[in-house]
This record gives sequence, structure tokens and C-alpha cells, in this order.
Amino acid sequence: MSAKQNQLARATILLMTLFVISRALGLARDVVISYQFGTSRALDAYFAAFNIPDFLFNLVAGGALGSAFLPIFSAALAARDSARAWQIARGVITLILLIISAIAAALALFAPQIVALTVARGFSPADQALTADLMRWMLFTPIVFGVSGIVMSILNAHQHFLLPALAPIVYNVSIIAGALWLAPTIGVYGLTAGVVAGALLHLIIQLPWFVRGAFRTTNYKLWRFDPRSAIRDAQSPDVRRVIALMLPRTFGIAAVQINFLVNTILASTLPAGRIAALGYAWRMMLLPVGVVGQSVGTAVFPTLSAQSARDERDEFRKTFSSALRATFFFAVPASVGLAMLGAPLIAVVFQRGEFNAQSSADTAFALQFYALALFAYSGLEIITRAFYALQDTMTPVVVGGGAVALNIALSIALLPSLGHGGLALANSIATILEVIILFAILRNRLRDVDAARIIASFVRILIASITMGGAIWLASRALAQSDAIIILIASTLVGAIVYFALALMTNANRRFDVR
Repeated sequence: MSAKQNQLARATILLMTLFVISRALGLARDVVISYQFGTSRALDAYFAAFNIPDFLFNLVAGGALGSAFLPIFSAALAARDSARAWQIARGVITLILLIISAIAAALALFAPQIVALTVARGFSPADQALTADLMRWMLFTPIVFGVSGIVMSILNAHQHFLLPALAPIVYNVSIIAGALWLAPTIGVYGLTAGVVAGALLHLIIQLPWFVRGAFRTTNYKLWRFDPRSAIRDAQSPDVRRVIALMLPRTFGIAAVQINFLVNTILASTLPAGRIAALGYAWRMMLLPVGVVGQSVGTAVFPTLSAQSARDERDEFRKTFSSALRATFFFAVPASVGLAMLGAPLIAVVFQRGEFNAQSSADTAFALQFYALALFAYSGLEIITRAFYALQDTMTPVVVGGGAVALNIALSIALLPSLGHGGLALANSIATILEVIILFAILRNRLRDVDAARIIASFVRILIASITMGGAIWLASRALAQSDAIIILIASTLVGAIVYFALALMTNANRRFDVR
């Protein structure tokens, strides 16, 4: 294994470890929230209010900006032009601050009308007023996250992953603190306070690197908020290139966020608690996605970007193949296991306090449908980053837009028969098709992405995972009269033993071999 591969492996292990901690804290956050609020209408209002600021962040400064900024910033660093790199960073940060602040102010002004027409359409007037008030407070977060996201990309470009990976951890700790110490007295406003404080900590924890590194090695005043400088910097070819790369991805993210808004609008017409149940199930599914897909994707993206910038196509293909096979090795069995053990898992993790048996049943119902595409969500983290590293943000947007249209159509079609479970199933079907289409396009684009090896590895992993699923089913039936925690632990152990034994027998575990 080369030095670069060793560096990538170490970065992946570090990120995976920290993602595990972050996701564990995210799970602890949801446990605390579920204990305090269950699946109440107040929590529906909190989740609905969260949608608008989250929409704004993802539209203007989320994955679109990071995926467009990092390759351009990395190219400037590769050319050993640090002054140019920091000029790009300052221009982008200042522009993002101006744009998000202006939009957030407008949204806050018209918050009651916006929530009544969108995310809280099916709520009572009192619940709509609560949703609007919560939304106003949470509109501070996209402003802070906009800056923090660029800082994170800069650190990753310098192969510094520790502080960016710690940022989500402190964010979750802050929300937990709000739920534990503030929610008992001020209700969902305590959660909102934790979200706002967590966003600030998300940025603050990453700043020491700049104090010791960037500010010491450059005289460039990165943090000076100067609109005139922003306009001047925005006219540079590099910043225009960032914007040009960002716009197609922004449209794609807008389509995805519109899909989430449509789902929230549809779920708001269902009985109280369905929005909260979907939220719990979605984040439970994202737990393994974050540990596997996001950690590998975050670690591999700077390497793919640098290889693309140097036109090292063979190395690019090897890195992509290794990352995707590694992701599927863990994500496919997680998909099967979570779909089959969702009910006892939800009962063990959440069923206490205000989270009753009905809350557990509603959440598990949605989770089984979300889990079907867990492997696809994880693979999407790798495949889309390969396109971004090639400075192609349009292709994922076009394919993602089609997937969103399908998702919305299926959501409307499945809602009458499956309720909120239909919304989850529609999302999974669309995501699986999205991954298949993007992989086919990337294969044609590069002529060879080690497709035969990836597909063969996936088939072996799938066979082992289905066999594991059969073992889990038998174990669950044998323990049907036992407590949920016994069913969960015993079935998981049986499944893990069967899967890893079959993986060894079929060589499905040879995931990091890039020869």
C-alpha cells in the first residue's frame, strides 16, 4: 500500500471513529428528545420549523457550496498559490454571509404566512403560530453554518479532518443540553436554543486551526466583512468558477429540499405525531449512513479532487472503486439488518417517557421502508463526490431532479394506502434508481470505473446479506416471546456471525484492495 493510500486509510479510520461518536450522540439526542416529547404535535411543530432554515442552508451554502469550493480551492493549493486560495475563501465566505443573512431576514418577516402555506399547512392556527416562532429563532443557524461549512472544506483540503469531524459532536451535545436542561421548563424552545447554540459551537471549534495555521502563514484578512471586497473577489475567475459549479448542484439540492417540504406538507395532514415519527426513522437510518457513507466520502473527496486536478485517471478509478466497495461491504448488511430489526430497535432505544408503544410502532413502520435504501444512500455519498471531483455538478443534478420528481409522484400515490410509510418507501425507491443511473453514467464517462469488480463484490455482499437476513428472521421467530432487547441483541449477533463468515468464504471482505 502506497503512502497516499495509507494516509487515506488513516483519514477514513479517524473520520469513521468520530462519525460513530457523532452519530451515537445524535442517537442520544433523539432518545432525550423522545423521552421529553414522544411524538407530540409540539415536536411536529419543531421538526416542521426546522425544515425552512435547513432548506435555506442546503440551498445556498450546503453540499453545493462545499462540493464546488473544495476542488477550486484545492487546485490553487496544488499550484502553491496560497494567496489566491485565501482570496477565493474570503470572497466566498463574505458572499455567503450577505446572501443568507438577507434571505433569512425576509423569511423571518413573513414566517407566519410561509409556515401556513407550506410545512404547517395541516396544523391548527395555534400550532402554526408556534411553528413560525420556532422557525424565526432557527433562522440564525444557516448563517453560522454557511461560514462553518467553508471552514470545514478548507481544513479538509489541508488533509485536516479532526476539528471538522468534532464539529457535529459539539452540535449534538448542545441540543442534548437544551433538551435536558431547558426543555422541562420552556418546552420545544429549549430544543431551539440548543440548535442555535450548537451551530455557533460548530463554527467555533474549528477556528483554532486558523489561529495557529492560516493566520500565521498568510497576511490575508480572511474574516474581514467587506461587501466591496466581496464584489471585487466575486469578479475573479476562480470565484466565478465556484459559483458556476455551485449553481447546478444548488438546483439539485433545491429539488431534494422541495421533496422534503412536500413530504412534510403531506405528513401534516395525517394524525399528530407522523412528522415526528418520520423524523426519528429518517435519522435512525442516517446513523449507519453517516458512519459508513459520509465518513468514507468525506475522507476520499479531497483525494479524488487532487487526482482529478492532476489528471491521474487510473489512480482516480482505483480510489473510487476501493471506496465504493468498502462502503457497500458495511452498508448492504446494515440495510437488511435495520429493515428486519427496526421494531425491537426502536422499542429498545426510544420507548420510555412520552414515547409510548404507538410512537414506537409508527416510527418502526417508517424505518423499515427507509432502511431498504440505506446502502443506496451510502453509495450516493461516494458516487456524487466522484462527479464533484471531476468538476461535474450538472449530471448529479439532472439525475437527482428526476429522482425527486419520481419521489414526489410515488409519495402522493402511496400516501392513501401506506400513510407516512408510503412517504418513506417512495424515498427509498427513488434513491436506489438514482444510484444505479449515476453509476452507469460515471462508468461511461471514465470508460472504466472497475465496474466488473464493483458489481461482483456487490453481488457477493448481497448474497451474504440476504443469508444473514434469513438467520435474523429465524432467530427473531425463536425469541418471539422474549423482551425486545433480547431479540435485538441475539438476532444481531447471529446475523453478524453469519454475514462475516460468508464474507470471508466469498472474499467479499477484500474491500480495500486496489491493485
